[in-house]
Amino acid sequence: MKSKKALLFNTLLVFAVVFAFTLPAQAGGKAYKMGLSLAITGPTSDAGNPYAKGAEDWFKYVNDTKMLGEDTIDCTIKDDQYENDTTKRFFEQFVDDGIVLFLSYATGANLALKRDFEEIQIPVVPASYHEGLIVDAKYTFMPVATYSENIVGLAEYVVENHKDGGVPKVAFFIHPSAFGRGPLEDTQKAVAAGLKMEIVEVVEHGKDLDNSAMLQRLISKGVQYVLCHSVQSPVATMLTDAQRLGLAAKTFGEKGKLTFLGAHYTGGNDLIALAGAATEGFFWACSYNLTSENNEGAKKQLDLAKKYGRDDKAANSHNYGAGILAAQIATEAVKMAKAAKLEVNRENLYKMLNDMKFDSFVAAGPVTLSKTERIGVDVLNIYVAEGGKFKKIKSVESEFIKKVRAGR
Repeated sequence: MKSKKALLFNTLLVFAVVFAFTLPAQAGGKAYKMGLSLAITGPTSDAGNPYAKGAEDWFKYVNDTKMLGEDTIDCTIKDDQYENDTTKRFFEQFVDDGIVLFLSYATGANLALKRDFEEIQIPVVPASYHEGLIVDAKYTFMPVATYSENIVGLAEYVVENHKDGGVPKVAFFIHPSAFGRGPLEDTQKAVAAGLKMEIVEVVEHGKDLDNSAMLQRLISKGVQYVLCHSVQSPVATMLTDAQRLGLAAKTFGEKGKLTFLGAHYTGGNDLIALAGAATEGFFWACSYNLTSENNEGAKKQLDLAKKYGRDDKAANSHNYGAGILAAQIATEAVKMAKAAKLEVNRENLYKMLNDMKFDSFVAAGPVTLSKTERIGVDVLNIYVAEGGKFKKIKSVESEFIKKVRAGR
């Protein structure tokens, strides 16, 4: 009997030891699921590819440095090739898998899913900065100033710095989609609200490899400024053509020549890589800190890229920085929920996003989100390409975009 009791005791002891060692694994860190769908390949992949790398690297950094303690962020990244139907399918798969936050990409896909976001009540951080995404939308949180804010801010810069007398004549060079047309419509509203400039022509670019006839036509109409809203590739082609034809202005607003300006996805180090010397004198607005500024934020971006083995092209891309910022916003929401001892779910992350403020090394200003503020960074940096680098001229906030929004 005694031996049987001893055997039972030893057996229970073994179970106790096993339980003690397995308990931490069972009760340890939680993995918070998120999903990112974007164009890693296909149209706009020149932006989407480095964006994906930035988001992936930040989440790796969060997990590797135990920023969330034993908890982790498990973000599945899928290549939708800029196809709206594919994005919708991926989103539905992500939701079925239990994601707590969605990282989205294209303007068209975001507009198509806008009502789904509201019905499912899932917080969304998009890579598209289309103004329409936050109109009548509770669950979409814009990381930085919208495309409209970029373009209207640049239009204000044109009006303020036009030295040739009279009203500046401007043409638009835009992507043939809602992504391209949104900022045009808001600039037209700004003109109607009193912004003194004339929009002479709108060009929706196609797949043309030669813009010679278009550029010469703009010159014949007295256009001096071309506001661009597209991605880098078509803009690079146009700038190269303008340089070849001798139509690119050497100074801002040079008479008889064209001064080119563009919003977020048109510029940056990616544009210089594509267009080289033809980028000289290109004015560009975005809400991101550039590595060419060689400041502390730039160093942190480059260090992150180096840590995860990225090449120089990705490391120096502001689109890589954009991916980092989206992931940082998602991470901050999780951190805030944990600090408040709340369950990390869609409802609580939404609450955290409605009361968020933090500094990001990739952004031009602090990220501030609230129930009434759906744009994280309002500050625009205006850069100009000089000597193969984009250099910051000034930081601004658009005044006319406020008038446009007030009129909605």
